[in-house]
Amino acid sequence: MRTALLLIPAALIIIVALFWSRGGNGPFYVSGFVEADVVRVGSRVGGRVQKVDAVEGRAVRSGDGLIQLEPHDLMERLAEAQAQHAARRAQLTKLQAGFRTEEIEQARARRDRYKTILDRLIAGPRPLEIRILEERLEVANADLVNAQAEYKRVADLFEQERANQNEMDDVVRLLNNARARHAAAQDELSLAREGTRAEEIAEARAALAEAQQALALVEAGYRKEDVEQAQAELGAVAATIEVIRRQVDELTVKAPQDGVIEAIELQPGDLVAPNAPLLTIILPESLFVRAYVPENRISLASDQKVWVRVDAFQGRLFAGRVSFISREGEFTPSNVQTPEERVKQVFRIKVTMDEGKDVLRSGMSADVFFEAPE
Repeated sequence: MRTALLLIPAALIIIVALFWSRGGNGPFYVSGFVEADVVRVGSRVGGRVQKVDAVEGRAVRSGDGLIQLEPHDLMERLAEAQAQHAARRAQLTKLQAGFRTEEIEQARARRDRYKTILDRLIAGPRPLEIRILEERLEVANADLVNAQAEYKRVADLFEQERANQNEMDDVVRLLNNARARHAAAQDELSLAREGTRAEEIAEARAALAEAQQALALVEAGYRKEDVEQAQAELGAVAATIEVIRRQVDELTVKAPQDGVIEAIELQPGDLVAPNAPLLTIILPESLFVRAYVPENRISLASDQKVWVRVDAFQGRLFAGRVSFISREGEFTPSNVQTPEERVKQVFRIKVTMDEGKDVLRSGMSADVFFEAPE
């Protein structure tokens, strides 16, 4: 922000500018004041002043530290954001890398196992298994025939009262066991010949399909949307870190340009508000004279060379140039209705100093000559 260091009432300046009309044969000149651009420096974060390095009247270079503010909790917030950034980056790396080789192999093995189960159920019992069941049925049938023969023999003896009840009970029990084994062997053979149930095959097909989809999922890796979300979250945390770092940088108030400290009233421990000016830096390189020229002397050209004299250096003239001519005139009084009064119309000009920047000071009274005085 650039502004004039010293504001002079317009009426006073106009009166000074018109002083030439008092008469005389000397060169035409108008009077004004030396001014300079200033920069009001502050911090976007504010806080408690920790250290003040700026000294009134001292020249500073661009980037010099002027005021140091206490960090409060900014460093802790920065550390927290950096930890979140590391976690988000690890998550993004994981998503971009996809599943591990071991996880893919595990899913493939599970798929192969379910495929094997389905193939076995579809194929049903092997011929050798059926042959074993047939032989088991034959053995059970032989046992049944023997049990029936033994039962008939003991039953005949029991009728002849040549066998007791215990012997009769034993053969009955043996016969029943033989019949049960025969029936079981016969059912096992029938079941093996019928093959696997349709429901079991359907269940195995569903399990295989699920395993195949799980394998395809891990082989394809994570979804694109998940990766983009992780990237966005990482970017958001990175932006937060950048904001905090800028706030940390704002803890040190630095000189934005070369200049001279004009005014500062701060002590360590003072509290300052965010975005509030803390000190003013004068920019000596921007010295200029603000003056007002009457309308009948406005035949000036931009960049026209002029000479400036100040009271502090009466015997010395400083070169300058007209860098600005206002396009709008000003009157004193403001309501002018006669030709006589129109001569009091003036135009504001700005004379940029080419010399004297090392000795001239803002606020000095100055006379601007448009012709070199003798």
